[in-house]
Amino acid sequence: MRVTVFSSNQPRHLNLAREFAQFADTVYFVSEVNTIFPGKVSGFFQKTEVMQDYFSNVIQSEKKIFGDVDFLPNNVRTLAIKGGDLNLLSEKQLGNALSSDVFIVFGASYIKGWLIDFLVDKKAINIHMGLSPYYRGSSCNFWALYDGNPSYVGATIHMLSKGLDSGGMLFHCVPKLQDSDSQFDFTMRSVLVAQEGLVQTLKDGRIFSMSSVQQDKSLEVRYTKNNEFTDDVAREFLDRDIDLSSEKFEYPNLLCPIFK
Repeated sequence: MRVTVFSSNQPRHLNLAREFAQFADTVYFVSEVNTIFPGKVSGFFQKTEVMQDYFSNVIQSEKKIFGDVDFLPNNVRTLAIKGGDLNLLSEKQLGNALSSDVFIVFGASYIKGWLIDFLVDKKAINIHMGLSPYYRGSSCNFWALYDGNPSYVGATIHMLSKGLDSGGMLFHCVPKLQDSDSQFDFTMRSVLVAQEGLVQTLKDGRIFSMSSVQQDKSLEVRYTKNNEFTDDVAREFLDRDIDLSSEKFEYPNLLCPIFK
């Protein structure tokens, strides 16, 4: 099996390539290179004192669950491009990566033009970090915790579509709270269960017999954009005393959920 992944370069994204490399013959990893130190280096998020504080917690949790950034296995072929340049690539530049058996999108920038047409036609699968249709847009698991809804933290494996986070859903992945988890560990753990759930269903072939379910947007709790995550919001969140162990998790209606 050959797998093509369109993703980012943070350790949690690199881990997905490693997971696929364990059973795929070749993994084509198209990596949009952004800083691996968000908040500490100006980029997707501005470098401010509060953002450095917030993202130091994110980086610590990412390292705890996924380890540090490292080289990928030999059967992973990487094409590194600048973040946001994905839609400038030609078919010739992507080459053999367009001949894979499976196409995955996880953490890539918004795809449009000929590439989105190609990927939708190839029935590409998207990992959305958030439980759709309840939380859609960006930083969904942050906003679920911000809203006091820890049972809405998780991931949705769905078909890629031209609309943002709007494709037919295949299944949900939900993290189980571990005794030592901070709120940052808990949301980061949702990435791990999403990756493991997707890889396992591809390995055993179950995902190919799943029927997609259209998202009911009337159930939406929040649709968020990047610019809504401000210094004031981050500081308010950091100042809260969040004790997830005291929460009674009452999950919304989920589709073939994988809990781990």
